[in-house]
Amino acid sequence: MKQSFGEKAGYWTLNGLLLLLSLCTLYPFWHVLMYALSDPKLSMGGGVFLLPRGFSLVSFQMLLDSKGIYTAYWNSIVRLFLGTFVNLLFTMMLAYPLSLRRFIGRNTITLMIFFTMLFSGGMIPTYLLVKQLGLLDSIWALIIPGAISAWNLLIMKNYFQSIPPELEESASIDGASPSRVLFTIILPVSMPVMAAIALFYGVAHWNNYFDAILYINSQSNQVLQVFLRTMLNGSSLQQVQGADNFVSHIGMVTEESVKMATVIASVLPMLLIYPFLQKYYVKGVLIGSVKG
Repeated sequence: MKQSFGEKAGYWTLNGLLLLLSLCTLYPFWHVLMYALSDPKLSMGGGVFLLPRGFSLVSFQMLLDSKGIYTAYWNSIVRLFLGTFVNLLFTMMLAYPLSLRRFIGRNTITLMIFFTMLFSGGMIPTYLLVKQLGLLDSIWALIIPGAISAWNLLIMKNYFQSIPPELEESASIDGASPSRVLFTIILPVSMPVMAAIALFYGVAHWNNYFDAILYINSQSNQVLQVFLRTMLNGSSLQQVQGADNFVSHIGMVTEESVKMATVIASVLPMLLIYPFLQKYYVKGVLIGSVKG
């Protein structure tokens, strides 16, 4: 079918606007990367635009020579995988019974869960609860309080409701218990929504830093996001990187160049993981929204 001039003009205008929006979104990250790859002495005078000013990896070298970055990275990775696993397990085990029509009171419980999306208990009561449970200054303080997201729970519940009930009924007739039905029947056919929810939880764990500021006190349990925040808030290189590392690189780097390198190091894992989960992200959310 031949397009009219107006349709072609609209098509190219829309694509041009989307391209411009994409460039505006990507450029800040590109600028940070080029600044981190520039010679620190040259980048101090500005002029970093599309290409680095004098290629140098000294900022990344100083970052990698810091002991604190490895500890923070490890704690963030542990939080990412352990937290996402706990989130998926708890969310799945609550979403499945709420998706069953024979479950008495499921609508009331769902309404109560939805209510928590509008009103929370508050920061101070949550902190006191975490303290009473003995979770302060541990990785569990970053996982247990947010073990189930109400929004992700509703998405998973809707997806489970879209699965044909005949699958569960046939397994139940064969003598399968509800837990066996969940883990051997429902779970294998729910991988798209599982991947989508895992991405939601994983990104949240990787980006969150406020809960770590509240609950984590020791340097050995510090996560990468708090390490990055400490740098971006103006702490000296000697304080963040350590005296020995600072002395060995003195005169070679600037605070700004090391900050830029730290930003790149913090977003790199998400950039590597997201392309593999993108198709599941879109498919899972769309299918999960079919039924209410």
